[in-house]
Amino acid sequence: MPIMEISVVPLGTKSSSVSAYVASCVDLLNRKKNCRYELTSMGTIVEANHLKTLLHIAEEMHNSVFCRGVKRVVTTIKIDDRKDKVLSIESKVKSVRRRLQKKKKRRLCNNHLMIP
Repeated sequence: MPIMEISVVPLGTKSSSVSAYVASCVDLLNRKKNCRYELTSMGTIVEANHLKTLLHIAEEMHNSVFCRGVKRVVTTIKIDDRKDKVLSIESKVKSVRRRLQKKKKRRLCNNHLMIP
């Protein structure tokens, strides 16, 4: 399952705040039945069954900012897609947390061994 990180940034607006534009993009995602998403402080992570779906969503999010009267929009996307196993937003985070736990346990064991 492909995962996309997307950040849509309007340029040339009267305010330095972009939360209204982000909210309109997230509202668009809320209406979608074919994806799941997670809002982060620096972008949005979107998960769908097909890469084509993610690219279509990215285009819609990009265009939704133009629909708000903005004259220039910069959209950055990053895509993670694997064919050897199923990806999900949760599985990627769990994998990192599992590795951190293992390192933490190893450090605790090593510190214990060093005590005279």
